[in-house]
Amino acid sequence: MENSAIYVRERGNLRRVSDIVLAQPKPVSSCRRTNPFVLRKENFIFTYNAEGSLRYTTKSLFDITLLFVADNIHHVDSLVGFPDQIGDRLFSAAEENRVFLNADISSKALQLFSDAYGEMVLGSLCLRNRFPLLHERMDDIKTFHSLKCLDLFGCRLGDDHEIFQHLTSSSSLASSLMQLSIGGNRLSDVGLQRLTAPIRMLRKGLDCLQLLDVSYNPISVRALRYITCFPKLENLDVSGTSLKLGTGLKTTIWDLLGLIYSEKSLDRFDHSRCKTEGWAEQVVNQWETNNSQMPKLKKIDESRTSALHFFGRQKFVRDVLNAAPLVCESEEEAQRERLHFFRPAANSHIPEKQTPSTTNQQGKPSWHNIKKRQRQSERCDSSRQSPPTKRLPSSALTAEDLDLLNNY
Repeated sequence: MENSAIYVRERGNLRRVSDIVLAQPKPVSSCRRTNPFVLRKENFIFTYNAEGSLRYTTKSLFDITLLFVADNIHHVDSLVGFPDQIGDRLFSAAEENRVFLNADISSKALQLFSDAYGEMVLGSLCLRNRFPLLHERMDDIKTFHSLKCLDLFGCRLGDDHEIFQHLTSSSSLASSLMQLSIGGNRLSDVGLQRLTAPIRMLRKGLDCLQLLDVSYNPISVRALRYITCFPKLENLDVSGTSLKLGTGLKTTIWDLLGLIYSEKSLDRFDHSRCKTEGWAEQVVNQWETNNSQMPKLKKIDESRTSALHFFGRQKFVRDVLNAAPLVCESEEEAQRERLHFFRPAANSHIPEKQTPSTTNQQGKPSWHNIKKRQRQSERCDSSRQSPPTKRLPSSALTAEDLDLLNNY
């Protein structure tokens, strides 16, 4: 076949393909060259019967074709329109052939499946405390653009990581992602500002985000105004940050986001709820296993060369691989620092402590503040009916935002 011409029929037209180099066939045994009647083993299934005798059955033409396409998956233009059952079988065949471990073709192959089958390839990805895996397979992870849940807790992203731009620039991911965990990443107010700058300025991106975890990051109250760009946000975790629980914090979050404080820890922020699910679940496990077996000091992508030169290549990689994951000191401290906020139901009762307090008016005569208290009670009643709508005033674009806009 390597000496034959290849023809492709596309939209009724037959054309010759000359630039495609197919995968090399498996080497045949010496007896095949001398005896042409020896059967090709890859086209048969060998088993043993009850008497212990060897028997074989032929593979179906579908299975033979499936293996051929899997070996040459990097030459396939598109799988859009093929049934899900065929896509699942083809993905499994490519996985068995370790196609996704080949750095040269893995990104293209994953992109091919993601474009055709979306969240069936991977709908949820958990990279919690798996910093080396994230940075080693960044290009492959970017191909999963139909994720609904993404857990990047403890991946040491910092304030300026390339994954942030990917979250807001990918149109399909921005419209599908519903749960995002970026806690324990040394993310400051500047990092949240950069993450949300395209959303606040272009008015699009992460429109379906309902759960956000920014716990154990050095963020302050100032960062809360950057989160107002998520219109459907219903759950927020700010545990272990610079925010301190009090009436002022509850009032601020209620006014900005329409969320109230939860006295009990919310199960939605339980790590066990986020798992890697989809066809590529075992592929992610293969990446991690393969990376652990390779030498620790390996070549890193050229895009990070400047950072490695600054910190020192060997020291940087050694510190990263030996770094312990971020954990709480004790369960009691973790329970005490829980700051979970959620959006109440439309018909639920909002506790008084979630609304602005008026105790500072008690020192004045009651007749002096009758009308003012009436107006405050009216505002409280209206706020109980529905959370305040989020408006983005023109003054929200500061000089720092404009500088960030010029960088995009």
